Amino acid sequence: MALTAQVHFLDGTLSLIHIPLSLYPTLLQPILRLLLPQSRGSPLDLNFDSLTLDSSQHGFLNISVTPLECSIVCHSSWAKTIFEPAIKQLPRDAAKTVIISKDDYVVFSVISVGMDAGSRVADLTSPLALANIPLFFITTYYSDFILVPVKDRQAVEKTLLSQGFVFSEDNDDNFPFTSPYSTNHGRRASQGSSLNELTTTDRQQPPPPSAIPELQERTFDNLTKRNVVPYVEQGLLLVQCSGRQDNNIIGGYSERPSAFQSNGHGSRNRHSAHKPCWADTVDTKLYTGLVSALVSQPRFFSITLAQDDPPSLLLDRELVGIFGDSLVGATTEGGISLVPIFLDLSSLPIEATGIVSGVAGTLVKELKEKYGVVEEEDGDGGRRGRGSAQEEELELSFLSTVRAGAVILGQEVSIRAMEALSRVLVREEK
Repeated sequence: MALTAQVHFLDGTLSLIHIPLSLYPTLLQPILRLLLPQSRGSPLDLNFDSLTLDSSQHGFLNISVTPLECSIVCHSSWAKTIFEPAIKQLPRDAAKTVIISKDDYVVFSVISVGMDAGSRVADLTSPLALANIPLFFITTYYSDFILVPVKDRQAVEKTLLSQGFVFSEDNDDNFPFTSPYSTNHGRRASQGSSLNELTTTDRQQPPPPSAIPELQERTFDNLTKRNVVPYVEQGLLLVQCSGRQDNNIIGGYSERPSAFQSNGHGSRNRHSAHKPCWADTVDTKLYTGLVSALVSQPRFFSITLAQDDPPSLLLDRELVGIFGDSLVGATTEGGISLVPIFLDLSSLPIEATGIVSGVAGTLVKELKEKYGVVEEEDGDGGRRGRGSAQEEELELSFLSTVRAGAVILGQEVSIRAMEALSRVLVREEK
């Protein structure tokens, strides 16, 4: 039986912003403005297609602080209105190091059902990689998100249709679709792995690879030529978690009754006679934790806000305590600790494809061989691994940032993954 992946294009066009860590404190104010309620004269007053004007919610927002950079994905209008003026105030040499993508991006979410946890990243993105479409991949607590250039959207749809995806258009010009999806390991994902001041049309793209082996060969050839070496940060352990289902971060004015309520005598209560504001609906514990984490210039912190999803966090375990009981997920001492394996991709051009799935596909193959995992069909038509490791132990996630990437794995498995990547890179150098 085929597996299914629910896929949905989100509203709006997005910009990618790279901020060097040396300038993070200087640009913290515009970063926090993305989370703060907006006042008159702000982008909220404009008719942005990714914002709900009565709730000021972001269609999609990711803020990530890693040992390599601060990376932001936000609506293109926020980039222009909030960040461009701040960048212009910097000294000329410093301003040149902050990069806002010239190409706009669109994002679609993927909720996979029955897909193998280990190979999910490679399986979901491989069709686009083989079509030479650059992309960014962001794993969250509930969903996977894939960003692609706006100019490639039609190619994305055509590629997915050719792989058996079935589109069903809704009333909002979005394209949610379901897909009969096999878990062949011969596919992988592409990623716009780094972002410089060139657009993806400034350089000629090589012809797309004909098969997965060629794709992986190109990936590691690129990595070794650019001296990209995977590494881990000593002592850095992450947890992936979520705000509660009823948590609101960016507004939600329409979700509570108006404060102008009848007092039962045909008149309004003068003491509650105010329009509900952002402060009436926000989850104060979660919001305070977010601001506190960002102000501390964390070693690792990633927050994703997306329409229809609760807020999702991937963060340094040391930061969990500041959120109180506002989080759900593996946040206790006995919870699963995750290790990020970093790839500094700043030397690669924006059109470089195949990084995410080339790395993910290679790791999955190596790890399943190491742990003796054999795939077999389960009773629901999906595929599960059988061997010395549990399926969740081999689960692989990926966080694309503007000029880097991080493979996210369990603590024990990450050691084997580093060994596997090193062997592949050494072989490629010979």
